[in-house]
Amino acid sequence: MGTLPHAVMLIVGDTLEVALAYQRTMPAGTPVIVLVDTFKDEAEEAMRVAQALGKDLAAIRLDTPSERGGVTPALVREVRARLDQAGYKHVEIVVSGGLTPERIQLLDQAGADAFGVGSYISGASPIDMTMDLKEVNGKPVAKRGRIPGITPNPRLQRIL
Repeated sequence: MGTLPHAVMLIVGDTLEVALAYQRTMPAGTPVIVLVDTFKDEAEEAMRVAQALGKDLAAIRLDTPSERGGVTPALVREVRARLDQAGYKHVEIVVSGGLTPERIQLLDQAGADAFGVGSYISGASPIDMTMDLKEVNGKPVAKRGRIPGITPNPRLQRIL
């Protein structure tokens, strides 16, 4: 699944015009996810797009820049409440921009449904690892030199 970049909004000049073109152009069944923070208040723009696309709108994306405070839990709660109150409970909220595991937890609790993570991953130090299969269909298996079966890893941390 994909979303729209700020650049297309800036080139066209209107979020709703881009959203309608995206809806018409993409193959049937493609989730329509529209960025709503380029020109106007995020909650207002989310409502404008939801009213125009109705059931065809799968999600809105919030990627508010840090210069405007970034995507905050309060913003997610406001957008979620406004969409719900207007009958658009089916519209999910995707957030992106400077996400860390800690921010993901807070935004998840506020009502965000999906997360676009880029810089946190791309800027991470490399991890020396292998991608060995150690279990297939519930049965322990491994190449020579490896111990078969799932190996617990205390360095991995579940965040959701």
